[in-house]
Amino acid sequence: MKRCKIQIMLPVLAGLSMLSACGQNDETAPVSMAASAELPGGMMVKEQIEARQAQLKKIGKGFKAISDQLKAGSPDLKQIQAAAAVVPKEAAGMVDWFPEGTGPESGVKTEALPIIWEDKAGFNDKVAAMQDAAAKLNTIAQGGDVAAIAAAFQTTGGTCKACHDKYRLDD
Repeated sequence: MKRCKIQIMLPVLAGLSMLSACGQNDETAPVSMAASAELPGGMMVKEQIEARQAQLKKIGKGFKAISDQLKAGSPDLKQIQAAAAVVPKEAAGMVDWFPEGTGPESGVKTEALPIIWEDKAGFNDKVAAMQDAAAKLNTIAQGGDVAAIAAAFQTTGGTCKACHDKYRLDD
């Protein structure tokens, strides 16, 4: 009787093992390991993506602060200036936030599209345009002319949008 149960169970276990492997291929099998792979700089893929997302949120927070003040009846120039100073500082080194292996193929949730790595030169150009515009926005903001700040803010926001439109998953 015991031998019969074992003979029946072996094919069932083999079938379950095969089912658990179904749907996996060379692209999907290592996904769970990809997130914990170490990058040349020493960070793990998941850590790099999380750090990138945190930096982008800091930039977004700066932009929101500026936007909110520009929409206010009496904008607080000190808040605008502080936020404008944060944006270029936080955007420094942005192209390095996207090393190979930190896209959707990593298995870590990210809105970064594969085209970032397929069109690295184009992406780097968009990042450089944003960084230049952010630096100009900061310079103008420190000057205190609210109308000039609003124009520079619009220009800087346009550089963000240009990158998001091509290289980021739709919100």
